[in-house]
Amino acid sequence: MKQYGNDRPWPFAEGGERTILAVSLVWAALIWLWRKWPNLFSGGLFALGGVLWGLILYFFRDPRRVAPQQAGLVVSPGDGKVVAIATEPEPHTWQGEATRISIFLSVLDVHVQRAPIGGRVVAWSHHPGQFLQAFRPEASEVNEHITMVIESAYGMVVVKQIAGILARRCVNYTQVGDTLRTGQRFGLIRFGSRVDLFLPPGARVLVAIGDQVYGGITPLAQFVAEVPYDE
Repeated sequence: MKQYGNDRPWPFAEGGERTILAVSLVWAALIWLWRKWPNLFSGGLFALGGVLWGLILYFFRDPRRVAPQQAGLVVSPGDGKVVAIATEPEPHTWQGEATRISIFLSVLDVHVQRAPIGGRVVAWSHHPGQFLQAFRPEASEVNEHITMVIESAYGMVVVKQIAGILARRCVNYTQVGDTLRTGQRFGLIRFGSRVDLFLPPGARVLVAIGDQVYGGITPLAQFVAEVPYDE
């Protein structure tokens, strides 16, 4: 798995390098044209390129974070606002009902996703689909998304990265068999969207709808008892 811990060599998200490089080259070209032919190219065009370059760097920022290591603690997989908390059938594993926590990532939030709990990746799937507004309830199923199942000591935890109108690409660095630490980077949704987290029975939710959360550091839920895997 292409993965970096807190020692990632630069403060930008893996998967954003090409976009950052492309915009940097365009801005460099604008600077060169403006300096060579100042009468043909206005300073406004140069300034616009600088603003675009700054926005791209901001969009792909990847701040250093240290996840809490309390046993049984589930942290937020991404930055954003909690828009839904519900108990419903969990369609991705055998667990029956699960607690779903939905987090809406705006275009201004950090786009990197982090593991909500430590464990082993036991399933991974990509689902092509539509690009509806991510906050709509049906977006979880009909929009393009990536589903990842983590086998933790407390049961199967499912993370779903969901694309939206602007965010047309979800990136997940993991493969089945990879082991994740709590708070470890595992993916990216370009330009915001939504992350759904499905928790098995036994999780006590610690957040409320409307709360602002931060990936890898904000506690979302707490498990009490580990689950033996003997089936």
